[in-house]
Order: sequence, then C-alpha cells, then structure tokens
Amino acid sequence: MIKIKKNLIFFPFILISLIPIFLITGPAIPDISLIIVCIIFLFYFYKNNKFFLSNNFFYISIIFWIILVLLNLISLNFYKSLSESIIFLRMLLLPIIMYLWLLKSNNFIKIVLLIILISNLVVITDTLYQFFRYHPFDGFGEGFFNRKAEIYGRLSGPFLDMVPGSYISKFFIFGFLGLIIFIKNKIVSTVSSIFYLILCGYITFISGERMALATFLLAMSIGILILKNYRLVFLISLFFLLTSILITYKTHEHYKNYTVLESNSGHLGLTIEKYDTKCDYSNSCSKIIKLQPTLIEVLKDFSNTAYYETYSLSLEMIKTYPWTGIGMNNFNFGCLNVENFKKERCWSHPHNFYLQWLTENGIIGFIFFIIYIFFIFNRILQSNSHLTYNKYSFIALSVIFWPIMSTGSLLKNWHGIETFFIIGLSLALLNFKKTI
Repeated sequence: MIKIKKNLIFFPFILISLIPIFLITGPAIPDISLIIVCIIFLFYFYKNNKFFLSNNFFYISIIFWIILVLLNLISLNFYKSLSESIIFLRMLLLPIIMYLWLLKSNNFIKIVLLIILISNLVVITDTLYQFFRYHPFDGFGEGFFNRKAEIYGRLSGPFLDMVPGSYISKFFIFGFLGLIIFIKNKIVSTVSSIFYLILCGYITFISGERMALATFLLAMSIGILILKNYRLVFLISLFFLLTSILITYKTHEHYKNYTVLESNSGHLGLTIEKYDTKCDYSNSCSKIIKLQPTLIEVLKDFSNTAYYETYSLSLEMIKTYPWTGIGMNNFNFGCLNVENFKKERCWSHPHNFYLQWLTENGIIGFIFFIIYIFFIFNRILQSNSHLTYNKYSFIALSVIFWPIMSTGSLLKNWHGIETFFIIGLSLALLNFKKTI
C-alpha cells in the first residue's frame, strides 16, 4: 500500500514538474499532462479528502468554479460557454495539486526550481542564437530548434509562438531563487545571479515584446524594494542590463539603417525601408517592411489603435451584459453575432485579465475572480513562515496580475497553464522549510 501511494504521487509530480519544459513545445503536451494529473488527483481526493476539505484555498477555488459554471448557464453561446466553464476546473485544480499535494517537501520544490532554471537557460540560449543570425531583409534567423518568428523584428526562441520574453519575464524570478539555493559559495552565487539577471532582461528586450520588458523591469523594481539581501545584486544587474541595451540599440544592425516612410498608431502602422549595407548591388539593397507602431505613436493616438478597438468593444459588451457577461470564451462570438457590436476587428479575447472576466463573466464573475486573487496574495503576505521565499512569490504574482497591461487569455491552454502553474508554485514556496 505504501508503494502504491508513493507511485501515485511520483508520476503526477514528474508531469507537473516538467510543465515549464512542456510549455516550450506548445499547448498540447502541458494540457494533456495536466488532464492526466487531474484525473489521478481526483482518484486520490476520493480516498483522502479530509485534508483538502479542511483547507480554505480548496473551498475558495471550488466555490469560484461553481459560480462560473452557474453564470455560464446564461450566455450567448450556451454549449461553448458551459463546456469552457466546466473544463476550467483543471486550471483551478493545478494550484491545489501543487500547493496542497505534490510540492510539500523541500526536495520536490528544489527539483521544480532546477527545471525552471534549466528551461530559462534553454530559452535564453536559443533566443540569443536567433538574435545573432540576423539579416536586414529577413529579420532574425532560426534557432537550434528550427523555429523562426513570423513577424519581422521579433524572436520566437524555441517556441512555436513569439513568447520568449514573456516566458522569461514570468519565470526568471524562480530561476534566480534556484541559483541562490543551489550555489552555496557566496561569490560564485553573486556573480552567477548577476549574469543570469542581465541575460534574462536582455532577452526581454531583444524579443521585441514590449510588455515583457516592462514586466521584467517591474519585477526587478519590486525585488530592489523587498529583497534586502540581494538589493545590490539587482541594482548591479539593472545597471549592466540598461548599459547593454543602450549599446545594442546603438550598434546592432536591426536598430539602424532604415528610413521611416509612414508612422501611425494603427495595426502595422509603421512602414520602413530597410537597407542592407553589405549589399553588392547585384540585387535590390532595400526592402519595404510593415511593423507594429512605436510605443510613442500608440500613446499619442491611442483612440485609433488596435488596443483601443479591443478595449472599447469589451466595454460595450460589459454595458450590454453587465451582471453575468457574454459567457466564457465568447468574445469573438459576441463580436461577430451581436448586431450593435463593432466588427472592425474581432479578437479572440480582450487581452486583459480583468476586462476578460468582466466581459465574459460579468460583475458577479469578476467579483469572485478578485476574491480568488485577493485570497492568494493575502495567503502569501500573511505567511508567518520563518523564511523569505514568500517575497519571491509576491514578485512572480505581481508580474502576472499587474492590471495595466496587455495579457493573454486564462482560458487558452498555454497561457492558462503557465499562469496557474506560477500561482501553484508561488503558494508551494510557503511549504519550503529553510535548512540553513
């Protein structure tokens, strides 16, 4: 019986601990792994439910899920919304599984931190390799995994999509924690940490993901404020990061040798003519390229941007369906099928967590979403543990739930699993017992 119980924990632990690596492969493998683990957990829960039923986080999560299911009985697309709300249980179970079941021991938590550190280094290496394989007309080249960004000036790293900066900005703090736990020599640990932080920040810059760079700098700023023992490490890293960014911007071919032909705040509103300085004039030495508008252009004329179109459409939906929303994952359906909604650009979701919950689940669903987030932050901030690892959890969660930013959808396999995995690990760090 003891052997069966150990195996019952070991196999799902392997699947959960490898999620950071699985995320690199795309959405399918992490989602299949999560579903398998949820099935095993439900069997375990049936046999051992007393512990879970005595925990407030378990109740908050289940009540939140039940409310979502009930709300989605009233929606624009009944079958789609109801099915989305039911299968959303797997996302809410992920933090429960990590925090209350699998990551209860120091060794298991250390393994997860080590896997995250390795995953980060893989992403950094492959993204840098792409960056160095640059051509003025084709943009950045393929990486070691033969993947290439579809948009000029962006990097994909080992991912199918253009998310290396986003991935690093969310996971880097756990890799940093892994470094300082694993490397006992103070000098080696300090030098390694500084070098690691510089590389992580540099990837968010060269990736072309402006929000990733912004959230990384937010995390670094919070780290400087609350991680007193590593404040100097963060400050030194930030100084060399900004210096390396400035040097790259001034010297790298990607940021030079072009003429702006047109610039407006619309989608692909920046048109440039890019020159190849090494051209032998046997072929054309310039190319017209359309890019996303600059941040300054977006801020100057926000009302004509794709962001404004998406957010204003969300507000229209909220006004029309204020209490229960249009239904989970119904944003595109509502845009296309409700007569009075603008149809200039129907995205799949509102690109902001808070707008998404207001739009798709109304004020009622939004309130329970806020309660869920508040409970997580409160649990971490009120932790009476004798260690400081809850501060790393606070940094990670602040990056995820910072309200004023463009985000992915929590209902999408890849982004949802990434987000709830980080929630689960952030809570699980409260189980870490300091040994020194």
